[in-house]
Amino acid sequence: MFKKKHVAPKATYRETFAKGDGATKLSFFLMGSNAFANKQWVKGIVFLLSEIVFFVWFFMSGIPALKLLSNLGPDKTKRVVYDASQGVYVTKQPSNSVLILLFGILALFMCIAFVWIYYLNLRSTRKNYIAKRDGDHIATNMEELKSLFDSRLHSTLMTIPLLGILFFTVLPTVFMISMAFTNYDRQHSIAFSWTGFQAFGNVLSGDLAGTFFPVLGWTLIWAVAATATTFFFGVLLAMLIESKGIKHKGFWRTIFVVVWAVPQFVSLLMMAQFLDYQGALNNILMNLHLISSPIHFIDNQASPLVARITVIIVNMWIGIPVSMLVSTAIIQNLPQDQIEAARIDGANAAQIFRSITFPQILFVMAPSLIQQFIGNINNFNVIFLLTGGAPMNSKYNGAGSTDLLVTWLYNLTFGQEQRYNASAVLGILIFVISAVVSLLAYRRTNAFKEG
Repeated sequence: MFKKKHVAPKATYRETFAKGDGATKLSFFLMGSNAFANKQWVKGIVFLLSEIVFFVWFFMSGIPALKLLSNLGPDKTKRVVYDASQGVYVTKQPSNSVLILLFGILALFMCIAFVWIYYLNLRSTRKNYIAKRDGDHIATNMEELKSLFDSRLHSTLMTIPLLGILFFTVLPTVFMISMAFTNYDRQHSIAFSWTGFQAFGNVLSGDLAGTFFPVLGWTLIWAVAATATTFFFGVLLAMLIESKGIKHKGFWRTIFVVVWAVPQFVSLLMMAQFLDYQGALNNILMNLHLISSPIHFIDNQASPLVARITVIIVNMWIGIPVSMLVSTAIIQNLPQDQIEAARIDGANAAQIFRSITFPQILFVMAPSLIQQFIGNINNFNVIFLLTGGAPMNSKYNGAGSTDLLVTWLYNLTFGQEQRYNASAVLGILIFVISAVVSLLAYRRTNAFKEG
């Protein structure tokens, strides 16, 4: 019989405070006290300096920043006031709500960070209390430092990336989300106020609703069509190149990879010139007497249907090589014995593709297809560089017939109206749509069910 290993009972924070020594009790108020008492000098200095720096900052800058966050600044307009000390009238500028919002969010992040450091201080104090209570060894200062590059190396290495994510991803995201609850636009570009869900109402049921829902519909159609066409024809191209009798397979793959290797914006700009009303394609078709007059493919006089079909076809030119490469790797690793057995049983090439090859390719590529679908929802380059949203639609507010939600967001931000709050709402809605669709789709894939 094996004896059960004795595990020391954990202590609650209440027990740690009630039964701990003076340094342990003091560490609940003065961070690092317990670490100093146990000669863990570096940890104690870090905790103590964190507390001092935080409270100095909090009372000097933190409280004012949090107070201003409630109304984003008291002065909303420029006004002339009388300065009694100088005996003259002075112009008082409106509050800079952008900076107030930014510093207010930073203040919230600072408070959250201090709470987390305080928790680490209490956890360290409890750990030392348990070790002392049970007569176990308490880590020395050098042992604590060595653990940062040994047992806690993962935490040490993750510190800088996490800080980068916090300041360059999380903070801008929170700032953008906050904009959606204000009236930040061209008329309120300096000083603005909190307006709750008013901007959401404008997008979903107000003056922008007539643009949002049609653009949303086209965005989803585009995402499905762009993903399906590049996947299907990429698989067919890979199977064609891998077919028996095809020579110089590496050469053919290289040709299509070159298409993908060329920077996307170069390909799109060249295609825009090629499809122009006076471009090469129209000249070729007219010289061959296939058309009597040039066709408007992607300009403002084009038919919305023609322009949309054109961008889907151009996207195939860019996206098929990627699917071809992935499909080639999968086809080369398919179980040949299963395919040979199907041939012996009398299955033809189409039946083998439908029952064996395609299901296995789809099984492997399903997560990648979901990723491509989300990428196509946010595919800014193809629309912006190829059509610029054209043809323009008089029924839409700041969008054209080929604009996606992401390009419409760009137009609202940098166009004449500069409706930053509506742009922030669109950013949130795009994220929600992408997250929900990807989550539902991924959970239905066989890769997830068998994972």
